[in-house]
Amino acid sequence: MSRRRTLGTRKKVALLVGAVAVAGGGAFVMASTSNAAQSPRTLSAADSTVCLGLATALGNNQTFIDGQRAAPDAQSEARIANREAVIAQIKVQQQASGCAVGESAQDSQPAQQEQPAQQDPTPQEGQQTGQPPAQSEPAAPAAPAGSAQQVCAGSTVTLSGEAGAPAASSNQFPAGTTLRVTNLDNDKSTTVKVTSVSGSCALLNDAAFEQVREPGKFLIRRALIEKVG
Repeated sequence: MSRRRTLGTRKKVALLVGAVAVAGGGAFVMASTSNAAQSPRTLSAADSTVCLGLATALGNNQTFIDGQRAAPDAQSEARIANREAVIAQIKVQQQASGCAVGESAQDSQPAQQEQPAQQDPTPQEGQQTGQPPAQSEPAAPAAPAGSAQQVCAGSTVTLSGEAGAPAASSNQFPAGTTLRVTNLDNDKSTTVKVTSVSGSCALLNDAAFEQVREPGKFLIRRALIEKVG
């Protein structure tokens, strides 16, 4: 009788230890899952407007560097060093904002050439073959010198990360051109001179971008870009 009681006690102890181990393992799995769920997720440009603005600025600076390396001149090394410092600062901002560090995006679009309208060879209803073509409307008079002319319709605007007085860079307008950039989301405008080349129609430096930005945003999606001089 004593042997049976001893074996029964041992079995109970073994079962109790096994249950504790299973419970502990489950708690460990739950804790691990909870910790994994709390790990911060790196945001891509598609996830955040802030990340998209920083990625666009980084891409514009990389494009500028590529252009300088493809066609160098006496000042190219200094310009490249300056833009590399800007890229390093943008990466710091990406990390601080939880964005993918080093991700770049391009918002520049090549200028599209106007295609001539094709004439429909089929006569329109009521028009007989051989009739002289209808006279076109007279061309509208050219805009007076100094007036604003909208350019780069549909382009977004971001910042280059460069310091200094308010200025812009562009891949379409030479240095000395005056551009007015309006943020249509808050109706703020800035008028600046183009001082250098970049990878987009209008890229504002930090001071100019601060004049038209919305708090916390690094990209102007609805921008009106005008050439005023």
